[in-house]
Amino acid sequence: MTVDWHTAGPAAAFTRRIAPDWAAALAPERARFAELAEFLAEERAAGHEVLPDPARVCAAFERPLAEVRVLLVGQDPYPTPEHPIGLSFATAAAVHPLPRSLANISRELQSDLGVPPLPHGDLTAWADQGVLLLNRVLTVRAGAAGSHRRRGWEAITECAIRALVARGGPLVAILWGNDARALAPQLGDVPRIESAHPSPLSASRGFFGSAPFSRANAALIAQGAAPIAWGIDPAPGAQLPLWG
Repeated sequence: MTVDWHTAGPAAAFTRRIAPDWAAALAPERARFAELAEFLAEERAAGHEVLPDPARVCAAFERPLAEVRVLLVGQDPYPTPEHPIGLSFATAAAVHPLPRSLANISRELQSDLGVPPLPHGDLTAWADQGVLLLNRVLTVRAGAAGSHRRRGWEAITECAIRALVARGGPLVAILWGNDARALAPQLGDVPRIESAHPSPLSASRGFFGSAPFSRANAALIAQGAAPIAWGIDPAPGAQLPLWG
């Protein structure tokens, strides 16, 4: 099995920056990546804009699998051009106001840890600490949420989750909403923090008050790992010290 499959071929535009250990873990799905590359080319040929930018499609896999400590599962990218950056729930730093789900995440973060509100939506600082911000589906047609579901991405992201579970801890999973919680049987003994989705349609039905950030840190500490510094610095890509 060739571990550098991701650096050439039809899918290279969005796979070439995948970390080597992720490339090895995802190699069984390389044919599906090629099929998706063909599908995305057809979408563009039909005049549809595909989000995020090709270089950002696999951004969640750019940091080593070996360094992941928290799995935070999303659905699919924001369907608004210039918003998604390939990390679940995150947006480009210039996006204001924050999307409503992310604004609710910011509100819960403040309530849970007492940190300042998110100054922007770029959550790269979380990813840099080992938070795998993974959408179930990695692309979307602009203006059409959910448009690339059941096209093959789910099999790829499930492969990633299986590899993460097989690797072992320290690891904690944060599952918001029914789509994410459906993954629970695949997580084995991985500690899980489950609640309603932060969407305005459901946040008041169990997301607010769920304290996911402090609970995730407690689970990491119980496994002998360092906690995540969840505060985000106003400068994109940097993080403030841990509060709470």
